[in-house]
Amino acid sequence: MDILIILVVIFALSFDFINGFHDTANSIATSVSTKALRPRHAILLAAIMNFVGAMTFTGVAKSISKDIVDPFTLENGSVVILAALTAAIFWNLLTWYYGIPSSSSHALIGSIAGAALASAGFGALNYSGFLKIIQALLISPLLAFAVGFIIYSIFKVVFKNANLTKTNRNFRYMQIATAALQSYSHGTNDAQKAMGIITMALIANGYLGADADVPFWVQFTCALAMGLGTSVGGWKIIKTVGGKIMKIRPINGVAADITGAAVIFGATFLHVPVSTTHVISSGILGVGSAHRLKGVKWDTAQRMLITWFITLPISAGVAAISYFILNLFF
Repeated sequence: MDILIILVVIFALSFDFINGFHDTANSIATSVSTKALRPRHAILLAAIMNFVGAMTFTGVAKSISKDIVDPFTLENGSVVILAALTAAIFWNLLTWYYGIPSSSSHALIGSIAGAALASAGFGALNYSGFLKIIQALLISPLLAFAVGFIIYSIFKVVFKNANLTKTNRNFRYMQIATAALQSYSHGTNDAQKAMGIITMALIANGYLGADADVPFWVQFTCALAMGLGTSVGGWKIIKTVGGKIMKIRPINGVAADITGAAVIFGATFLHVPVSTTHVISSGILGVGSAHRLKGVKWDTAQRMLITWFITLPISAGVAAISYFILNLFF
């Protein structure tokens, strides 16, 4: 196995590790903000469930490895993949530093496309597969907003006359289960992206056949990297998701968690990668809108929306630059 493949594996696992602490907020921020779980307990729960989720499915990994670009047609395939990982890691760390819940999925997919374009031009992209992934990335936040709005609207009707103190206590207990469910769903989708990257590199370099499944060692190491990254925690983003979008109460948190898990599970079963960050943040926005429009901090939502839109082109541009630099050395 040559040095480039080894570097791709190291960078892919690093991306998964960073993705873990970058996206920890997605699954546990609501339960931490309502004090349903202590921060340490929440992070431990998220780490375990992320690992279990990552070990359960591989369909999204197969989409990543084949639907964006054809590994067999990649010129300097390992350099393309390494450049994509470098750009995605850079963007994840930058947005984490500023506490902005950006999309690791957008960063990775934009980076793969940008590096491939720099290598082989517009003919490098598998447009049907790439557009399918982009559609899923765009539709899933809108769907999450709608589902969150509907679920919380139902909760409002059902629990209209319930005792507030008792209801909050019961929903706080429910949040432990919904946080675990959402962490599990996060693992089923997000960890598979690095699995797909490593599999793509192995296929491009002839170590695997075109129709090969994700090797077990790839699945296990990516799941472990995601779980370990999650255990580190991402407190800056937890603060944004858990309190700067809206004031979250236990009933809001349960509605948002159920929304996020449902949409992510749906995407995983369809074998399409979605942004768990976008899905969960949009679910919270939908719940907040159903609760009280004025209660949503729309300035935070606007900042998040801008970041979502600029992630794909910026990560693609950084990946293209990274490709040209790396190509000088390999």
